[in-house]
Amino acid sequence: MVKFSKELEAQLIPEWKEAFVNYWQLKKQIKRIKLSRIPKQSHHHAKPDFGLSIFDSLSFFVKNIAQNFSASDHHDLNIIQVRKKTTKDDEEEIYETELAQLFSEEDEVRVFFMRLDEELNKVNQFYRRQESEFIERGETLNKQLQILLDLKQIISDCRRKNSPSKPYSTGVSPQYSPTRDSDYSENFGDSDETNSEISQTDEVITTLEKNGISFVNSVMRTKTKKGKPKMAMRIDVPATNPTRAITAITSMLWEDLVKNPTGDLVHKRKLQCAEKMIRGAFVELYKGFGLLKTYSSLNMVAFTKILKKFDKVSCQKASANYLKEVKRSHFVSSDKVFRLMDEVESIFTKHFANNDRKKAMKFLRPQQHKDSHMVTFLVGLSTGCFVSLFCVYAILAHLCGIFSSNNEPAYMETVYPVFSVFTLLSLHLFMYGCNLFMWKNTRINYNFIFEFSPSTALKHRDAFLMSTTLMTTVIGAMVIHLLLRAANFSPTEIDAIPGILLLFFVVLLICPFDLFYRPTRYCFIRVIRNIVCSPFYKVLLVDFFMADQLTSQIPLLRHLESVGCHIFARAFKTHHPDTCHSGRLYMEITYIISFLPYYWRALQCARRWFDDGDVNHLANMGKYVSAMVAAGARVTYSRQNDNLWFAIVLITSVVATMYQLYWDFIKDWGFLNPKSINPWLRDDLILKNKSIYYMSIVLNIVLRVTWVETIMHFKVGPVQSRLLDFLLAALEVIRRGHWNFYRLENEHLNNVGHYRAVKTVPLPFREIDSD
Repeated sequence: MVKFSKELEAQLIPEWKEAFVNYWQLKKQIKRIKLSRIPKQSHHHAKPDFGLSIFDSLSFFVKNIAQNFSASDHHDLNIIQVRKKTTKDDEEEIYETELAQLFSEEDEVRVFFMRLDEELNKVNQFYRRQESEFIERGETLNKQLQILLDLKQIISDCRRKNSPSKPYSTGVSPQYSPTRDSDYSENFGDSDETNSEISQTDEVITTLEKNGISFVNSVMRTKTKKGKPKMAMRIDVPATNPTRAITAITSMLWEDLVKNPTGDLVHKRKLQCAEKMIRGAFVELYKGFGLLKTYSSLNMVAFTKILKKFDKVSCQKASANYLKEVKRSHFVSSDKVFRLMDEVESIFTKHFANNDRKKAMKFLRPQQHKDSHMVTFLVGLSTGCFVSLFCVYAILAHLCGIFSSNNEPAYMETVYPVFSVFTLLSLHLFMYGCNLFMWKNTRINYNFIFEFSPSTALKHRDAFLMSTTLMTTVIGAMVIHLLLRAANFSPTEIDAIPGILLLFFVVLLICPFDLFYRPTRYCFIRVIRNIVCSPFYKVLLVDFFMADQLTSQIPLLRHLESVGCHIFARAFKTHHPDTCHSGRLYMEITYIISFLPYYWRALQCARRWFDDGDVNHLANMGKYVSAMVAAGARVTYSRQNDNLWFAIVLITSVVATMYQLYWDFIKDWGFLNPKSINPWLRDDLILKNKSIYYMSIVLNIVLRVTWVETIMHFKVGPVQSRLLDFLLAALEVIRRGHWNFYRLENEHLNNVGHYRAVKTVPLPFREIDSD
């Protein structure tokens, strides 16, 4: 049977952990009460000068009987009294416990009930705050939905008036009939058509402005060919901070409100976008109510368990009165959450699911992706295949003399870069799987932070399966390549195998069929699009998190450059393959690739500064600019080996590294706080062993300075040089995976500090004052 403390730890809401009853502290206090009573009992029965006689045993028996009767009498007389008071400032209920004489002389018992009162008040007050916040959200959403329904009803009426044979589908349940429909449509007659339509439009605008839609610009009335008025108008959209990309914002630039020739008051696509935003807000509201319901039930069980433990230790039934007050407290007795959850379900089913409750529940209660034993089996199978194929490849490579200095360099120039690309990508997937495993075990809510859907988000087993499958396929292709090479096939034919493998994975990435984690593949493509077009998309956490991963994969991008150059040289014969190492165009592209990930990340920082106005984003942008300068200097030094460029590389690299380490430790990880209760770390730590954090700091410093090897120019052969470069690239990927855990840990603790467990979804209509 699982202990309740572990069950509570597993089920509590991570972002609200500090607001839950501190079950562990109260449990320790009960242990102190138990220990404090042991010496008193032993001292009471001790006889230091004489031995025990039969009369002592009889006396002890009589006293025990008297104590039992006394306990029952005290139970009837209410051993504890819980009084409820109301504060003058915020009118919140505060509970205070008064102990009877039986417990009044025990300090540990008084401390226990003082802490129990504090925990009850904390839980009650937090529940009230969250409940009022969600109720306020619900009222705002109802207003937004009413405006949306009114707009759709207006469009429907105008469409029926202008083109009755082509009704406009609004997507609203046909049962909806606004109370103001007659005001909107009763004057849509045939007489005085122009003046009637103008007055109707003014009436529509007045009514919607009362509901919270703010119109900007004046109404510009022009004439159409048929003499009807043509009006252009826009709805004022506030400068919100949406959680979606800029497409969600631009689609809400409501233009051409009234188009009388076609009867379109509002463009259908824009209405659909508004409906999608309101639907998402209802989903988040329902999620918030569900979390509050879980919060209430878990705390109620915790109070019940801890009071039963106190009764057992004190040998009194003293908790009955306190438990009654707990059940009467607001977080237990309030039924607003249950009623509002039912209301949200009915609204969502009616207006967003066409009265299909099963469809509505798929949005409101998405099913979590369950761990499959088949995935675990496939991970083990692919790992075994990978190890076997790797051993075969190592033997064949040794027999063929691939890595010998006498062998032709074509293999290392054409085949090696392709396989290095897949190996580094597979390693990154493996590190991401390790991150997912650690985030799950430490209760870091990465799905909420990245805004991933729980039903389609990757689990650590899925990431491991993708990594091992990718590497098994690559090693298999390498073995086939060596076998064909040993069989004296044409080098032109067999060197096409890496290109075919690359093409296969590109096709698999964009495959529209629901195969091999399509939601994850499409999410990856969408995030890459946001990164490439950084200035034009609002930057989300998942966007700049992925961009940081790209800054650690510059060697992979340079390998892709080399592969593309050789493929074009061999297939189209546009240039000689030797130009892929010394050509001017190749060098210019090398500079661009070395700059590009840092450039994208710098643009993201600029966009975040533009949106938020936080100067720290400009300081962060400076870090990536310094990294660009250092990367360019190292590329130049690899071609021009002189003392001047050595000094430039050394200075720029040291400055960039110091900048990066400062940002890693202080900004991204939240460490190096001299006033922290944990020396030079931060106050809140998820891992219990502090030494892990200190070792991580040292490891990050060591892996940040691996660039020193690139300027040392060790005298090694071309094969050893490429293997050394691959090792350094792999170490950078490992450093990035190590960095990821602490970066998300810090983000999670920031959410916990602000009790952020539900997303704030922007709404399409701005509320305005009555004046």
